[in-house]
Amino acid sequence: MGDYSKALEFYEKAHQIYEKALPPNHPSLATSYNNIGGVYHDMGDYSKALEFYEKAHKTYEKALPPNHPSLATSYNNIGLVYNNMGDYSKALEFYEKAYKIKEKSLPPNHPELATSYNNIGLVYNNMGDYSKALEFYEKAHKIKEKALPPNHPELATSYGNIGEVYNNIGDYSKALEFYQKDLEITKKALPPNHPSLATSYNNIGLVYYNMSDYPKALEFYEKANRIYEKVLPPNHPSLAKAYGNIGQVYNNMGDYSKTLEFYEKAHKIYEKALPPNHPDLGFSYNNVGSVYGDMNDYSKALKFYEKGLEIYEKALPPNHPDLGFSYNNIGQVYNNIGDYSKALVFYDKALKIREKALLPNHPTLATSYNNIGQVYNKMGDYSKALEYYEKALKISKKALPPNHPDLATSYNNIGLVYNNMGDYPKALEFHDKAHKIYEKALSPNHPDLAISYSDIGLVYNNMGDYSKALELYDKAHKIYETALPANHSHLATSYNNIGTMYKNMCDYAKALECYEKALKIREKAAFPNHVDLAICYGTIGQVYNDIGNYSKAFDFHNQAHKIFEKALPPNHPHLATCYNNIGQVYYSMGDYSKALDFYERAYKIREQALPPDHPDLAICYVLFYISSIKIILPMSVFLVQPASGTNVKVGVDDFNITYATIETDSVSNCHFILIDGEYEERQFA
Repeated sequence: MGDYSKALEFYEKAHQIYEKALPPNHPSLATSYNNIGGVYHDMGDYSKALEFYEKAHKTYEKALPPNHPSLATSYNNIGLVYNNMGDYSKALEFYEKAYKIKEKSLPPNHPELATSYNNIGLVYNNMGDYSKALEFYEKAHKIKEKALPPNHPELATSYGNIGEVYNNIGDYSKALEFYQKDLEITKKALPPNHPSLATSYNNIGLVYYNMSDYPKALEFYEKANRIYEKVLPPNHPSLAKAYGNIGQVYNNMGDYSKTLEFYEKAHKIYEKALPPNHPDLGFSYNNVGSVYGDMNDYSKALKFYEKGLEIYEKALPPNHPDLGFSYNNIGQVYNNIGDYSKALVFYDKALKIREKALLPNHPTLATSYNNIGQVYNKMGDYSKALEYYEKALKISKKALPPNHPDLATSYNNIGLVYNNMGDYPKALEFHDKAHKIYEKALSPNHPDLAISYSDIGLVYNNMGDYSKALELYDKAHKIYETALPANHSHLATSYNNIGTMYKNMCDYAKALECYEKALKIREKAAFPNHVDLAICYGTIGQVYNDIGNYSKAFDFHNQAHKIFEKALPPNHPHLATCYNNIGQVYYSMGDYSKALDFYERAYKIREQALPPDHPDLAICYVLFYISSIKIILPMSVFLVQPASGTNVKVGVDDFNITYATIETDSVSNCHFILIDGEYEERQFA
């Protein structure tokens, strides 16, 4: 039931008796040390656990022959602690020592040998070496098939382990196949409310979650939860994990109030059941932080992420991968609030830990490179962005099968950079590579396929081929309508993208209709000061400006501005965009000095937030120039003399930085963010 202090009290009393009654190297003393070490392990106090496991091991070494099974058990215990501490090379070293003893002392098909293969497979799985993990899990499975009856629970566990590897490499049909085998045996071998049955349901739910089949994921997670609620005490950590899984599904469905409800249920259990510095409590703080991040409440998100980090720093060794996740999440907040230098600091901390703790081709390293690449992309340093995205791509190519969705993510990210650089053929080439993978790897109504259509649509939009862009945005929209609940934020984004196409095609009535549909979804789904709501107000304001309804335009831009001021730091790029748009209204009204005032505000923000070579700064300079010229020589259009000698008309509309671009960027990055926010993605089961 998780009463660790009581368990320690009784084990220590027993130990005191053993110390008085037995000689110092008696095996029962070693067993006693192991028991105490086991409690510290469950408490998440790995250094203490290691201390007692090593005491047990020294006793066994003195008291027992070198190939005694208890020595193998002792090596396993020490290996388990190193595995949980993220020191995988040490874990392997001890698991292999255990295996060598078992190999000498046991017959070749003994189930204990299978246990050793499983342990070694687990470490390779954690290291991201999935082919090795599969090799050892399959060795374990062959032994179990020979040694055990066909419906033995250990066989079910074996199927589950193999299923997990297929899930990790993105082969979801294979993962489901093995998890279903696990479930079939578990149903036959165990009573209907056994916790192992709940684990089986959780595993299947996880695959459906990864496939974005959220109703199915919810169905299986709730089956697991019902079992836990019947058989476990109300403060059991497994119940907290079940609540966490359900919360994650609601999070991806965009129902943040439901997500918070389940994450907070989980957190309350952890607070009661675990010691204050247990890593699972740190994990729980990260989950709650992730929801506030999705809600754009970045100060709250940061508060919870920092609480999680504080626990990890106390409980884990300095190079533990979970510390990397924690730094990553904090970096994501700074990235979202436009503090790119801070984001880079935390992303770099995460990367350094991962470089030390993980194999050079671990997929999580690719995630780190993607995150850093994303920041450089936002900063307009496209060569740096490409450098990091290409590093991520190299790892993904080596670590993952050729049709894994994460490989498509890498291609998409590179495509986005080429799009921002104006190299549209290259952008299309990479987006097309991504799209082909998605078509092979995902179901036809998977949201990531919709994101892929949107990314390609964005390129055609930038090329001025609005009918093609509209066609692709419509394809994306149809998928969202089929796959997502009616108030999901992706649907609002989709309406926004379609609206932007109509705006670019000067069909303002259609544009307004789409933007208002987006706004209705945002108003139902978002909180009053949510940034996405402000973006909606801004896009509608732009249409009213274009049709000459300046009072309406001001009204919507001011609503956007109020939200941005409350929700974002004063130097966030969205505020600069807002000032530009207000400046554009004044410009359209012929009030050029007012326009210049707002363009200057936008420039000051961008000057602080962006590197000196960022393209948005160039746009600011042009807007200054146009407005200044208008003040000196008022006229609706002025002439720029190019080298060719022909007159080219230049108007302020050519340089407007729109919310549509920001909005589409968000869509493009949704897939990317899903792999970024590791704590949002990491499952409890």
